[in-house]
Amino acid sequence: MNMDQLIRSLAKEVPPVPRRAHARRIVAGMLGGAVVTFLLVFSVLGLRPDLHAAMHGFSFWMKWTYTASLGIGAVLAVLRLSRPVPAPMRGFWLLAIPVLILAGIGISELVSTPSREWLAMWLGHSWMVCPWLVLSLAAPIFIGLLWSFRRMAPTRLRAAGAAAGLAAGAWAATIYCLHCPEVSAIFVLTWYSLGIVLAAGVGALLGPRLLRW
Repeated sequence: MNMDQLIRSLAKEVPPVPRRAHARRIVAGMLGGAVVTFLLVFSVLGLRPDLHAAMHGFSFWMKWTYTASLGIGAVLAVLRLSRPVPAPMRGFWLLAIPVLILAGIGISELVSTPSREWLAMWLGHSWMVCPWLVLSLAAPIFIGLLWSFRRMAPTRLRAAGAAAGLAAGAWAATIYCLHCPEVSAIFVLTWYSLGIVLAAGVGALLGPRLLRW
């Protein structure tokens, strides 16, 4: 039996994989985790009491646009890194675009604000807990992504873990916006981003252990 015959014999009993099954499994794992994260925000932290009014303001959508754009970019990275094929990293620099845009908004806020108020704008009221809440809320989404990876075969385990952590952190921060009353771009850029980066770092540390196949 030559190699072609061996491959055909091994593949003969393998059922065909539905189109987009890979993407659907990633999304299913993320949505399952996101539901748990939302329930934690709703039942433990509570939604901000002025949520309806806040949704008509710029700062709320500024935060959501920033975190959701990072989340979308991270999910695209997860989709690429979860397969056993070469995944060039050169396209991932696009994740810097929302960071740069938010930094520009933050600089414009500082320019239009008296310097004596800069520290209060930067620290807000929750800088000590914000990154840790984002990291904690990312855990259910990260677990959902680990479930998704069980039927996949990533080869760059550390990068795949970091991408999964980044996606979990970004979407956890997006859901956290429903509770957080902070309004300044410089706060979001610093403390939200720190929580998201921590989640990515945890994913990078755990990836080689948890994503091994």
